[in-house]
Amino acid sequence: MSRDQSKQGLLGNARRASQDSNSDESDSDIEATDFLDRVVPILSRDAIPQPPIKRRKQGWLLRCLGRRSRCCIGFSAAIVVVWIILSAGGAFVYKKYQEEPPYGQSPPWYPSPKGGIASSWAASYEKAAKLVSQMTLAEKVNITTGTGWQMGLAVGTNGPAVHVGFPQLQLQDGPLGIRFADNITAFPAGITVGATWNRQLMYARGKAHAIEARNKGINVLLGPSVGPLGRAPAGGRNWEGFGADPYLQGVAGAETIRGIQSEGVMATIKHFIANEQEHFRQAWEWGTPHAISSNIDDRTLHELYAWPFGDAVKAGVAAVMCSYNMVNNSYACANSKLLNGVLKDELGFQGFVMSDWLAQRSGVASALAGLDMTMPGDGLKWANGESLWGPELTRAVLNGSVPVDRLNDMVTRIVAAWYQLGQDDETAFPRRPPNFSSWTDDRMGVLSPGSPSPQDEVVVNQFVNVQANHSVIAREVAAEGIVLLKNDGVLPISRHGFREPPNPSKEESNKLQVAILGEDAGAGKGPNFCKDRACNQGTLASGWGSGAVEFPYLVTPADALRREFDQNKVQVREFLTNQPNPNGGLAAALSTVDLCIVFANADSGEGFVAWEDVRGDRPNLKLQKGSDELIVSVASKCGGDVVVVIHAVGPVTMENWINSPKVKAVLFANLPGQESGNALADILFGDTNPSGHLPFTIGKTLTDYGPGGQVLYTPNGVIPQQDFNEGLYIDYRYFDKYGIEPRFEFGFGLSYTNFSLANLHVTSHKDKSPLPAPRPSPAAEPPSYPTGIPSKNEALFPVGFRKLEKYIYPYLSSVDDIEVGQYPYPDGYYTEQPLSGAGGDAGGNPDLWAVYVSVEVDIKNTGAIAGAAVPQLYLEYPDKQGVDFPVRVLRGFDKVYLKPGETRTVRFNVTRRDLSYWDVVQQNWVMVAEGSYVFRVGMSSRDLPLVGTW
Repeated sequence: MSRDQSKQGLLGNARRASQDSNSDESDSDIEATDFLDRVVPILSRDAIPQPPIKRRKQGWLLRCLGRRSRCCIGFSAAIVVVWIILSAGGAFVYKKYQEEPPYGQSPPWYPSPKGGIASSWAASYEKAAKLVSQMTLAEKVNITTGTGWQMGLAVGTNGPAVHVGFPQLQLQDGPLGIRFADNITAFPAGITVGATWNRQLMYARGKAHAIEARNKGINVLLGPSVGPLGRAPAGGRNWEGFGADPYLQGVAGAETIRGIQSEGVMATIKHFIANEQEHFRQAWEWGTPHAISSNIDDRTLHELYAWPFGDAVKAGVAAVMCSYNMVNNSYACANSKLLNGVLKDELGFQGFVMSDWLAQRSGVASALAGLDMTMPGDGLKWANGESLWGPELTRAVLNGSVPVDRLNDMVTRIVAAWYQLGQDDETAFPRRPPNFSSWTDDRMGVLSPGSPSPQDEVVVNQFVNVQANHSVIAREVAAEGIVLLKNDGVLPISRHGFREPPNPSKEESNKLQVAILGEDAGAGKGPNFCKDRACNQGTLASGWGSGAVEFPYLVTPADALRREFDQNKVQVREFLTNQPNPNGGLAAALSTVDLCIVFANADSGEGFVAWEDVRGDRPNLKLQKGSDELIVSVASKCGGDVVVVIHAVGPVTMENWINSPKVKAVLFANLPGQESGNALADILFGDTNPSGHLPFTIGKTLTDYGPGGQVLYTPNGVIPQQDFNEGLYIDYRYFDKYGIEPRFEFGFGLSYTNFSLANLHVTSHKDKSPLPAPRPSPAAEPPSYPTGIPSKNEALFPVGFRKLEKYIYPYLSSVDDIEVGQYPYPDGYYTEQPLSGAGGDAGGNPDLWAVYVSVEVDIKNTGAIAGAAVPQLYLEYPDKQGVDFPVRVLRGFDKVYLKPGETRTVRFNVTRRDLSYWDVVQQNWVMVAEGSYVFRVGMSSRDLPLVGTW
């Protein structure tokens, strides 16, 4: 394939003033025409935008820039100079990126496709149409616009349509639990769920999560997350997702969505798309006037980053959250090709697109590009009550710059999702605010604490306990998410001391001597000591940021082990610090110890806050707080065996100690949530046979992941540019392509028993063909409404209306200056787009989801105890001239529980999409019709003993 061909179909548009931005709306976009004018104001703290999360901490640079001391101002000026140099000319670079897209551009995609074509959504759209047809202009705008930051009790609240009975929707962060809420479960993080490789647990965790959300009064959960995918192993928010492979992410995301929505709660799949690092993700958050641009080719986008979103749409997800970053120099929430072309046409998404909080950067342009709901409602700055929609959207509809047809579709998508999840049932979803406040722990408070206007105090926290028995699910996920990486016969251990009588020549007590070492084993200052969990102290059970929750409790490893050991036969000593006995007493203390259990960790989180040198993204893959040194020291001083337990947000390097003869076992426990210690005890004592498998590759060094695996830490332009030049080759795909030996490969995990695989059998169900079946005709017709511009009177504040300051309303004080004019629509707006052959229904062309071939294998437990195996199916494509394929890709997995000697047959169903690659010329999924596909089945990406062809 030629270079020109490989760049066809690229997403985005660097010329933001034409395709995806409204250059006439000076109040609806940031114009970075003069770099100095933008950078110099950050010398004043007042110029720094308000934070997205309550009680935010500023990083050291912004704290310095906020002070007016002479040294800080001088330092800041130096930073400005260096920044200009790095930016290669400041405004000139910005102008260059406007005129010369660094990664190409695709044509715009307008108008936004209407929802209502899928049979599975038809009834909900029919109901929605009846309701929307009765709404006034103000009510429609209300539904699409958030009321402002801290203008409700949840983190996000839109406006109601009172006269037709449509309530405010309550939106709350939720990848790990119900954020800012009391009496909830702190579930294991997404990366731990991915490590279980257990579809049933993925579903069960989602269901339990939704039960808690519904009982707390939440309509929309802001999760699960499948983006970031994990391109950079040090990425700060990778832990919110399920692993560094699109197939694994897709299955886990879809199962979580099914679990959430089985309880009538709307799930939100996020972040769409290519938000693969925290540095520079958001305009002004790092001082740059624009967010980073993820520059990505069309095939990579489809086969990697959009893949799990396809699974989510197929699963019926209600909402998609667009991300902060740009994609090919066009903001993701105003990129018409992404939202209209890929998401709504190709993938057939029937729900609504919401912005991440303050990710909307334009008004009219984002509406035309496919955004349906803006959150939290404030526009370019936090909590100022000035929206890019709200009254401005009302004005835009009245003057003709946003077609009435587009507004109607925005509203209908939201209302249809409400009906689709059965939220019109008031017994399940009472039409009242949540029973907790995100902004105070007090019982009494006001409903809109972000407004300075006087308000009556009411009960805002009812302290409703929604935990039920969800600790059981949390514990099971945490235990099954623990990956046994190494075991030289030391595990499982006994609660009751020595397996054999101790050596009678030993002078010490006949008790087994156990030492528990490391800060990560203990409580520290408590799990909620740092706001938003934004520090690393005590045992690590969660990353930080909007994906974190308030722990109701946290069972530490030290607590659980102390409780479980038989005190009559085991003596436990604890050194819950990473620098035990600094005066040299460690050697003496450990010399008589029979078993040393060392705990270590590595933390990261969302980029709005930093901890030490971790500003969201990790600066490296090292264990933190001197953990490597602790492990090496213990391995040299312990009189017995050493077991290492790691809690981490992602891969960590282990080369300093992994081959030590004293280190007999290593457990990678990921982020286990509230049941951390209990789940670990289940594994250590053999109550649960370890069955976790790595959802990412653990390399020997950060450089092993290649140039594409590195985080951009310093801006390389006014608009930082991140080119995804590695294409399809991230994580194990990169290691395989370049023959790099990992420390532990993707999919790896040991057990206390053994399994064997045999009798691979391939069955063909459909013949190979290059292209899928023709796109089907719509199964249903989208609702149709009158398209005339409504009366201006619908936009006026009602007489005697009492306004709250900073609260965002849809109304205007005056409409006298509004006239319908000739709006300069973006380039390509009137060009009719051909519908994608990959589309046609929710999830895309139905033929893509048809099973074309199945692979069956027998798996047997050949060991002495029961356990769960995770057989994995990897596919190798036939050779095709001009097309580069990864060595192999994951295309199936299952988790099978087997008693000793038991054999079961596992079947992997392989769909047309699984067998296809994205052809950028034909703009469709193409199957290789000539040659043979190779299927390999085994227990990891590099342990694949069985082979079959098709």
